[in-house]
Amino acid sequence: MRDGIEDSAADVRRPKLEYPFETVPEPGTGQAVDIAPGVKWLRMPLGGSLQFINVWAIEDGEGWTVVDTGLQTRETAQAWRAAFKESLGGRPIVRVIVTHLHPDHIGLAGWMTRKFDCRLWMTRLEYLQCRMLVADTGREAPEDGVRFYKAAGWDEDALENYRTRFGGFGKAIYQLPDSYRRLDDEEEFDIGGRTWRVVTGNGHSPDHACLYCPELKLLISGDQVLPRISSNVSVFPTEPDADPLLDWMSSCAKVKAAVPDDVLVLPAHNDPFRGLHARLDHLINGHERSLGRLRKLLATEPKRAIDVFGALFARPIGPDLLGMATGEGLAHINCLIERGQVVAEPDADGVIWYRAA
Repeated sequence: MRDGIEDSAADVRRPKLEYPFETVPEPGTGQAVDIAPGVKWLRMPLGGSLQFINVWAIEDGEGWTVVDTGLQTRETAQAWRAAFKESLGGRPIVRVIVTHLHPDHIGLAGWMTRKFDCRLWMTRLEYLQCRMLVADTGREAPEDGVRFYKAAGWDEDALENYRTRFGGFGKAIYQLPDSYRRLDDEEEFDIGGRTWRVVTGNGHSPDHACLYCPELKLLISGDQVLPRISSNVSVFPTEPDADPLLDWMSSCAKVKAAVPDDVLVLPAHNDPFRGLHARLDHLINGHERSLGRLRKLLATEPKRAIDVFGALFARPIGPDLLGMATGEGLAHINCLIERGQVVAEPDADGVIWYRAA
């Protein structure tokens, strides 16, 4: 939804991207498609609207560096076992790089690093926040979170669903390693005799790492740049006043400045594509259009966070998407607040109403 929901008004403005691969790997089989010398593309099953995640294996000396792993599920582990034996030729995994903390990316990192006695590489904020979220597994929903979603306009049924489902993050993640190797922005390191550079971004997650190889003209973009959907950018109860949308748009501009337009982009979802700069411009401009629609909506009468979905999303928002939609709605609202264009007014029941300044 952003991870799935794209601005419908943007369809006519969508840039023409090039998708050079007619053959794609079958999700969950361990099959691989060669992307470039020493770089293989695999798909791991997810289920739901996204169906699969793209993961990457890069030849690295006597073994392979893996970038992202898929969820901790029996199906994903079986697919990796098939890949180890066939597509990767029985050679060991020598390091696991994870772009960011979300379970579809880091889910089997602990399993794989233990299986091959290798290191996990990721940015510090992603590793530490993932450990924090995993630590919430099994605990009761915090009162701060209940107040946060009540303030957004959730009814008692939605709040009870939040209480029931809270703490589920860690269930899709194999036990993380107790140590890791930190990735830093602009750091360069060697994989298989070629230099790869880290380009970080935030907004979708705290310190997302993309990997750019100038020699191969490849960008492993994770969720920072997706060709057909826009990554979720949300405000969460832990930081209710955050402005992740500004972070996200600034990160898109940063990637555009740091990476040439002639790369082949290897995204976590959808297919590899060319047209990086046009896609980044489209993502930024799409959010600016959403902010404009939201500003007009709030100029008519005060609204709660749950009342603004129609200005932002092309599909109806049901209970399964309510959390993501609320988080993204608040990201747009907070961005307008920071710009001085919207003010927040809580009522006697603790519900926050927003209006144009």
